[in-house]
Amino acid sequence: MYKNLFAFTFLTILMNVSAAHSRDYISIAGSSTVLPFATIIAENLGKDPTVKTPVVESGGSSVGKKGVCEGIGTKYIDIGNASQE
Repeated sequence: MYKNLFAFTFLTILMNVSAAHSRDYISIAGSSTVLPFATIIAENLGKDPTVKTPVVESGGSSVGKKGVCEGIGTKYIDIGNASQE
């Protein structure tokens, strides 16, 4: 019985993960100090025809730190920039 329950649970999780939606670009947000560097990196990545240019946004180091800790998925940023002394 436990084997069947485990198998059912595993398959349910696997189906949910594979059905998850994803975006076709990388989302970057955070420190305005790091913004120029992140923008240059994003522009260089965008020169590759197989990669979509990442979306880079400012908002402060707290946005970068909180953004990567809030969750995983299309509602959240992929890379958080932060600068600190």
